[in-house]
Amino acid sequence: MKKYVFTIAMLTVALQGFSQNATKGKVVYDKVCVACHQATALGIPGAFPPLSKSDYLNKDANRAIKGVVKGLTGAITVNGKKFNSAMPAQALSDQQIADVMTYVYSSWGNNKTVVTTAMVKAQRK
Repeated sequence: MKKYVFTIAMLTVALQGFSQNATKGKVVYDKVCVACHQATALGIPGAFPPLSKSDYLNKDANRAIKGVVKGLTGAITVNGKKFNSAMPAQALSDQQIADVMTYVYSSWGNNKTVVTTAMVKAQRK
């Protein structure tokens, strides 16, 4: 019985942490990302790619994090459509990037990846 109570307690703590990160991430998204990627995360056709159900994001979280950390230029294909614009490196802390990326991954049909500050730090190198 103690084992089950402990397991439930650990899951509750983990889920609360995830919610807190995603909640903080929404605040960052609404301030920094929404202008280009839009409130619906559908982007702007021909200019800024969608984050909604994004095959580009879901395929490689480290590549996506690197794009936020270092910026992204050149052609990419997202959900079968080509985009060739620039995204500047975002002047955000590791925690803010982890939070916003966790929010994006937990929203709009993405794969629920939890992004940590360690993952962000690794992309700064």
